[in-house]
Amino acid sequence: MGANLFASPTIPTEISDPVNARILAVSEDRISGFVEEPFAAIGLATDLSEDLVIERLRAMLSAGVVRRIRQTLMATNLAPGALVAWRVDADNLDPAFNYMVKEDPFSGHVVIRSTDAETPGSIYRLWTTLKVPQGFSMQRHCEFLAGKVGADAFRIMPAKRLFALGVGHVRRRGMEPGSRSDEPGRVLDTNIVELSPLEWRVLTALKREFQVEEIAPNPWRGRAAEAGVSPDDFIRIARSLSAREVIGRFSTFLEHVKPSAGGERVTRYNALFHWRVPAGREIEAGKEIGRHHILTHAYWREGGPEFANVNVMAVAHGTDKQLVLEHKVAIDRHLEEAGIPISYTNVFWGGRSEIKPSEISPVEYEAWAKRAGL
Repeated sequence: MGANLFASPTIPTEISDPVNARILAVSEDRISGFVEEPFAAIGLATDLSEDLVIERLRAMLSAGVVRRIRQTLMATNLAPGALVAWRVDADNLDPAFNYMVKEDPFSGHVVIRSTDAETPGSIYRLWTTLKVPQGFSMQRHCEFLAGKVGADAFRIMPAKRLFALGVGHVRRRGMEPGSRSDEPGRVLDTNIVELSPLEWRVLTALKREFQVEEIAPNPWRGRAAEAGVSPDDFIRIARSLSAREVIGRFSTFLEHVKPSAGGERVTRYNALFHWRVPAGREIEAGKEIGRHHILTHAYWREGGPEFANVNVMAVAHGTDKQLVLEHKVAIDRHLEEAGIPISYTNVFWGGRSEIKPSEISPVEYEAWAKRAGL
């Protein structure tokens, strides 16, 4: 194989490099489910050699342009999850953020958010995604965290439905407001799937982030050994999990908050959109919202009285705040044209943020709970 083990300073690592942009436009969110040879699949989709894909991904990962490479899971089908908003005093906000990032492996996205004006819920500045494995209590977990970070209130908002989208930050650069598909967004449920101990072993090995040296052909052989099964059994079980829709996509995650060493940013603004639509029309609204290409996530979540009873939420990213708002206006207009009235809407802007995969293993949770004294 022609790729070097570690990045050479002569290999381009910026996302604006044409070859890198071509790879990332596929590798961010276009390799769905479990794939036995993911780097070859990226090469096939981009009409580039597997060696070149491996060389560039190694270089971008080493340079920190790509934050992580991993097999994602449909975690909402593996562990009960929710978006949680925390009411924390301003003096405690940064320490609370740090605690969620460093001390709670079950909190994933950790974001300090703000609104452009004082609105219902704007006092809730700290937002996290949370997964609590099967057999354990999300309410108890949140009460424990609230005590640790000094939160005097929190709102747990499980996703009742997801409207399938994709990350694709490189693909979305320069996208025109209103760009949308002819087909409505796909609706995914959040039913929990039961796994055997063997399946959890394979899944745990499968989801671990790739080290630079693991970016190579036949990448699952080492993971099979880690899980204590043969390569053939590993592939068979992984394919079965994929067929049961607990496997997400094979993905490269960009560092989209901090600038690269060369000063390049993937995105600058992270907006959480809120809408209140008539009760009973949440799925219909979500399918219409899910048409819009700018969105990376969309869900039916109940915000409750703390957030003016909003019931549909979505996330968009961009490098220009006004352009992000224009995308929001286009979505609002489309909902109205589709005959779905909006009685309230808001935008929560992301500031300081950290993104990490939420741990979902019941075994890991039990060990953590004992250490934490929960």
